[in-house]
Amino acid sequence: MSAERLIYLPLGGAGEIGMNCYVYGYGREDEERLIVVDLGVAFPDMDGSPGVDLIFPDIAWLEARRDRIEAVFITHAHEDHVGATGHLWSRLRVPVHARKFTAAVARRKMDEQGQDPEEVRIASPWPAQIEAGPFKVGFAPISHSIPESSALVIDCPAGRLVHTGDFKRDATPLVGEPFDPALWAEIARPGVKALICDSTNVFTDTEGRSEAVVGPAIQELVVAAPGMVVATTFASNLARVRTLAEAGQAAGRSVVLLGRAMRRMVTEAVEAGVLVDFPKTMPPEDAAKIPRENLMLIVTGSQGERRAASAQLARGKYLGLEMKEGDLFLFSSKTIPGNERGVLNIINAFSEMGVDVVDDSSGRYHVSGHANRPDLKAMHEITAPQFLIPMHGEHRHLREHVKLGTETGIAGVLAPNGTMVDLSGNAPRVAGYVDTGRTYLDGSVQIGALDGIVRERIRLALNGHLVITLIIDEEDEPLGEPWCEVKGLPEKGRSKAPLSEVIEEELGQFLGRADDDLLVDDDKLTEALRRVARNTANSEIGRKPEVTVVISRLS
Repeated sequence: MSAERLIYLPLGGAGEIGMNCYVYGYGREDEERLIVVDLGVAFPDMDGSPGVDLIFPDIAWLEARRDRIEAVFITHAHEDHVGATGHLWSRLRVPVHARKFTAAVARRKMDEQGQDPEEVRIASPWPAQIEAGPFKVGFAPISHSIPESSALVIDCPAGRLVHTGDFKRDATPLVGEPFDPALWAEIARPGVKALICDSTNVFTDTEGRSEAVVGPAIQELVVAAPGMVVATTFASNLARVRTLAEAGQAAGRSVVLLGRAMRRMVTEAVEAGVLVDFPKTMPPEDAAKIPRENLMLIVTGSQGERRAASAQLARGKYLGLEMKEGDLFLFSSKTIPGNERGVLNIINAFSEMGVDVVDDSSGRYHVSGHANRPDLKAMHEITAPQFLIPMHGEHRHLREHVKLGTETGIAGVLAPNGTMVDLSGNAPRVAGYVDTGRTYLDGSVQIGALDGIVRERIRLALNGHLVITLIIDEEDEPLGEPWCEVKGLPEKGRSKAPLSEVIEEELGQFLGRADDDLLVDDDKLTEALRRVARNTANSEIGRKPEVTVVISRLS
């Protein structure tokens, strides 16, 4: 048996949807040359990560082996695959490869973070291949909800791997390349050792629908609307954005793009040549002069993001434009699990305005960009891999995808984040586990998920905060009474007296009983004051708040 081994290691995206980052390695154990597939982000929520801007995969394992990394390959330009490129590249410092449109987005990400955009190199599509140490990597066109999506064909001495990235079987995607069964049969002809495959829609039993089917229904809806029409979708779903714009144009409406991400994505796609014949649009500042019934706005914020255009319209005006009774708002998108509350807030706000809201509950105005169960089976059959490794999905998706592979006679392995899989032999084998986690972008600083900062923020939000201030004189005696500031707590408790005064009274009595040994020891005194304050608050309001004690000593 060869001393070299082929490994697969997901650091993000396996056991969750988002934050994709996968590692492949070949060579002697602990000396493997490595390549990285995707550097994506996940998005925070107020429940689990309040105040956080973005979430990245923890790449500490990779950073410690930076001298063994050959390159990074980006499959497509969705944020959960390319969004962390600029933030994390300085910790890896290797070439980044992507196709033209994806490279344009990645270069902007690099530039925004002060990195050299030229480190992102434009790759030609299959059959071209890029040499990266023991690997040869090709970008094979595949259909998805963004142009120039590519699966990666990864060749090495141990065999051929196919990493699908996000994909669907769509012969008429409108924007981007169609799924080509003949191309994939050709790729599979030499034999595929492992298929590392998208698992997002493994529970959906119907065949996936083409992007082309939603156009007529959207146009019918827009033509029939009496007032202003506003539609939202993912800015990166350029086929849908064009479909919406064409529907507005067919209805004789002026089309306006609202939201920086929407305008930027359309501009980059046009410049890259992947979005052609896009309808003429009107600047937002000119839209207020147009009769409402002649306007079609295409806006950001399909997932209820608070700062996006849809949420701002729901709160009032945005760039001089506002929704009114009789207008129509269309969600031409699927709500990602976890975003339901934000979307419902927008829907209800529009309802109070008298706006008619149409979502995708009918299935007429949106199609998924991911392969459903029958399409996954078809991909298994075309590529006929020796092994199947599900990725891009929650744990339940990965587990179900392994079962699906078993039904078709393909050995699978369940490999959530941190699971290192040895693909060298005739069966996949778990070779070990790596600590994985998350890194938060908090303002302009990257912090670890276990640093305690976000956890402390959650505790402050849940429990409220007290600040206790005490001055100690030169004789190590309290100078006056301690005072208490209350933040995020009720002003009065069971005693009906101000909470701050009740706590100050209890602290004063405690200090009156304190011995000299306690008063000269700041650590012990701090802990004692904290305990008294928390217990008093608990008696008054049934809650133990976070407490900060400030002791000042006069010298």
